[in-house]
Formats: sequence, C-alpha cells, structure tokens
Amino acid sequence: MAPFKLIEVKDKQSENIWLSFPSLLYKGDPNYVRPFDEDVKKLFDPAKNKLLRKGGDAIRWLLYDEQQQLVGRIAAFIDPNTAKNNDQPTGGCGFFDCINVQEAANQLFDASKQWLLERGMEAMDGSVNFGDRDNFWGVLVEGFTEPVFNMPYNFPYYKTLFENYGFKNYFNQLTFERAVNSEGLADKVFEKAARVKANPDYTFEMIAWNRKEKYAKDFMTIYNKAWGVIPGVKLITEAHAMALLKQLEQILDRRLAHFGYYQGEPIAFFIMMQDLNQVIKDFNGKLTTVNKIKLMLRLKVLRRCDRIIGRIFGIVPEHQGKGVDGALILHFREIALKKNFPYKELQMNWIGDFNEPMIKVVKGISAKICKVHVTYRLLFDPAKPFQRAKRQKKELE
Repeated sequence: MAPFKLIEVKDKQSENIWLSFPSLLYKGDPNYVRPFDEDVKKLFDPAKNKLLRKGGDAIRWLLYDEQQQLVGRIAAFIDPNTAKNNDQPTGGCGFFDCINVQEAANQLFDASKQWLLERGMEAMDGSVNFGDRDNFWGVLVEGFTEPVFNMPYNFPYYKTLFENYGFKNYFNQLTFERAVNSEGLADKVFEKAARVKANPDYTFEMIAWNRKEKYAKDFMTIYNKAWGVIPGVKLITEAHAMALLKQLEQILDRRLAHFGYYQGEPIAFFIMMQDLNQVIKDFNGKLTTVNKIKLMLRLKVLRRCDRIIGRIFGIVPEHQGKGVDGALILHFREIALKKNFPYKELQMNWIGDFNEPMIKVVKGISAKICKVHVTYRLLFDPAKPFQRAKRQKKELE
C-alpha cells in the first residue's frame, strides 16, 4: 500500500487548496465546470449553515502522496436531521475527489468512517452534500456530459472506487431532458391537461416580482403540502420561501416560474432556472465583481444560455392525479413557443428512482433519461441487511 498522508483543513490556505483540487484533477476535461467557491465554503461556515448551529458537525481533509503531491480530498459530516431519520444513525461524506488509486480512496473513506463512528454513526452516505439535497449530491455513473449548475461531475472510475470499498446503491438520481419547443405530451396526459386548462376554476400565472410576498406565501403552502410528507424533507417557513425568491429574482427569467390556483387558492408551482454552467465555465469558481457583470451580461443581454433546469415542482395532494401537471406544461408552452423565447433544452434533475409518481410525470411529457447519479450507502456493520431507499408509490402527480 502506497503511503499517503491526511491533512485536516483548518485554515484559509488549506481551505483554498481543498477548493482548488478538482480544477487540477479535471484539468483538460472540457465537461468540468467549477462551482462557485462561496457556494461550497458556506456549507462549512457556522455563520451561514444553520446545521452547524443545531448539532451538526463537519470536517475536511486533503490527501498527499509520498512526493507531497495532492491526490485527493473529502469531507465528512453529520446532519442532525438525516442522522436520525434513517434505520440507523447515518452520517455522510461528500466533495470526494481522488486520483484513480483505490488505496488513496480507501484512506479518505477510512478517515470519514472512523470520524463518524466516533460520533455514534452506524452508516455513511456518499457522495452527498452537507445541506440541501438538490446541490452537490450523488456520484455520476451515466451521462458524462457537461453538468448542470451545482450538480456533481466526476470521472467514470469513481463508481469503482466507491463500490470496491463496500458502498452499495441506496438510490439513483435520474436526470431527464427534452426539447423545450416540442409538443411531447402523451395523449392521456394531454386530454386531462386540456380539461383542467379549460376549467375556469383553475388559473395559471407567471411570477410577478413586485408581488414576492404573495408568491412566497403560496410557495410555502404548496411546498409543505406536496413535499413535507416525504421522509427527510423539511418543512419551510414563509421567511425561508421569501429569502429563496429574493435570491432567484437577481437572475431568474420570470418566464420560468409558474403557479397554479384552484378557485384562487395556491395548488401548484413549477420553477425552472437558467443553467448557469453555460456562462460561468471561465469564472474558475470566483464570483468577483467583474464576473458578476459578465454573468448578467451573458444571461440578459447576450442570451448565451439556452438550457434551463427544472428546479422544483409541486402539487398539493388534493389536486394530484387530475392533470394539473400537464396544465402547467400547457400554460408554459404558450410562452415557450413565442419567437423571442431563447431556451431550447430543459433538464429535470434529481428525481429519485424511489419517486415513481414523479417519474411517471416526466415520462408523460416525453422526457428521456440523460444522466444517472447514485447515492451510495455504507453500513458499518456488515452483518446488518442492506435495504435500498423505500419506494414512494403515493400519487404525487
């Protein structure tokens, strides 16, 4: 076994090296896009990540070989929420990047496992995020093309490194894609959608930024009813929803955010956003003042982004299975088919293979799988039976 040395990240210098390592590892790979450093750094800052103020913990390491060459990095963490909402106390490892040497990967995994064991954990998920599921989550195993914003990209050999260590597939995260301007609604879906769209009790509208307070409240209501029933998904507050909309307002084309109502009550939303990876590849993770100007210029003036991402979709339970999803798509299509609409491709990422109703929805609009990420789980007790994530069969629309 080749000698490797672990160094804990404890200061700004080692943090900067930890942040920069993927750029060195993927140098020359045209698909790699470095995420914004600040988006990653804030996850390990108690002032910005409330998990660290509510019983969570995290650590980061760098790995060097005997020639003092940097060969890997990793983080381990305990989310106080997900640690409890499992069949056993479960921590996580993430931001794993490594050369194609199993012994190097094993040392990174060993360090994470031991750290979690010492804190009472009995399992480890990887490669996952220390925060929201929709960012930096999963190991890419199919579809090695340019990633969408804040979704992981890695070399194909990562799958082998994880599985050789003993990690098993807990669930797949599927990314679907389709052309924006194609018809693409299955006949049955279209018929139900057309009936809903023609019903005056149902109304659909684009977000209006001058009424953010209203939409924040509507978003909270729909989200908590639609997603709050799923294990591991936390309810959100109106303040949280408002903060999200304020953040989105800076860059989001409002033609990409739509809400549905029944007799004036909020029942559905579909929020997309431009794929920033198409315009930030040369930023090298830095959102400087100059890069902020470039970002806005490329998004709003030069229109260099033609790919959008389905960020979040939800329908309250009492209106699921009635065709509201298709009606939202029909409403959006009326806008997307206009000549000045710049977006050509839609990707819908982070759809768990356990979420059968949502898979049915995206297949109903003729979307096809283009990428697969895996969330792996390692049980520290090898005698304990391994179980994949429980499948969700309740109609979620």
